[in-house]
Amino acid sequence: MNANVDISNIVLETPRLLLRPFTANDLDDFYAYASVPDVGEWAGWSHHKDKNESAVILQHFIAQKKTFALVDKATNHVIGSLGIEEYECSLPPAYAALKGREIGYVLSKTYWGQGLMSEAVKRVIAFCFDDLKLDFLTIGHFVRNKRSQRVVEKCGFHYLGNNIYETRYGTKEDNRFYVLDNPNRHKEESELHANKAQENFL
Repeated sequence: MNANVDISNIVLETPRLLLRPFTANDLDDFYAYASVPDVGEWAGWSHHKDKNESAVILQHFIAQKKTFALVDKATNHVIGSLGIEEYECSLPPAYAALKGREIGYVLSKTYWGQGLMSEAVKRVIAFCFDDLKLDFLTIGHFVRNKRSQRVVEKCGFHYLGNNIYETRYGTKEDNRFYVLDNPNRHKEESELHANKAQENFL
């Protein structure tokens, strides 16, 4: 089941990043990376055509209280977002009574290839398991998105299967999805869920 999440008063830190809630003052930074072609498209949405579009989406981020702004400590600019989303992938019955969410993220093209998203995702995983007490997290990426695949693998997620993802710009993508169990739960229970998941999807 999807757990309730509210990050409106949460600030997390990594060596190079500050993760905090978005504010209205982030509009310029948000538009700066979200308007670049190929940034949103890798996550299933079209790059922003104007600042008004970014302003509307920014207000959704603020109101929904589930998306962190990724702030580069060196410049104090927002360079991406990381959401603790409701998961939509079909999971095995073993997960039906457990609390989970899905990780989704976007990073400014300028910062690709520096390991920043892996750094951010690992910190959010720790927050979700240690503070929110979630039982599991899911994550997905387009099959052709090798950069995102590397992030997923670095963060320890286990492959479940493939599905078809319908993008917001009218195309369909072959999508890989994964799960990560909370290691703080009983080890035997965690292994049972992973084994059942693999039996169902492989």
